[in-house]
Amino acid sequence: MSAPASPTAPATVVISPCLWFDDGLEAAMDFYTAVFPNSTVGDVLRRSDPDGGQGGVVAADFTLGGVMFRGINGGPQFRFSEAVSFQIDCADQAEVDHYWERLTDGGEESMCGWLKDRFGVSWQVTPRRLYELLRDPDPARAYAAQEAMLQMRRIVVADLEAAADAAAPA
Repeated sequence: MSAPASPTAPATVVISPCLWFDDGLEAAMDFYTAVFPNSTVGDVLRRSDPDGGQGGVVAADFTLGGVMFRGINGGPQFRFSEAVSFQIDCADQAEVDHYWERLTDGGEESMCGWLKDRFGVSWQVTPRRLYELLRDPDPARAYAAQEAMLQMRRIVVADLEAAADAAAPA
């Protein structure tokens, strides 16, 4: 059980993922804001040069699909891993295909709707229909959809539905 909120605790909290890039933050922001609707680049902090000029990007805020992200160019000390991924809730197969094609361009496909993009960030591209089928009240249909999904890289809704329908009693 969690402790009650402190009377001095803020009424609202904003939690934003912060992505650590070696030096690819600017390219990543440009790429991601082109892939996701309702996306913008916000504040960008650049290195200051001794002569008063500005150098490369140090840190920045950007919004993807209405969600605030922060990024830093922190050097090669840390790498992305599948331990943290971003799930894209797709309304239909067209959305799955859009995000899959865009994010795997220069990246790497994995199983069950997972991929790594060209920057090494892990994503799960999942259609809502997958979760509907996995919660099907008929356990045979749910199991068949799950087994079909486990064989896929990009999730194909029609194939999930066909597997579930084949498991349904005649």
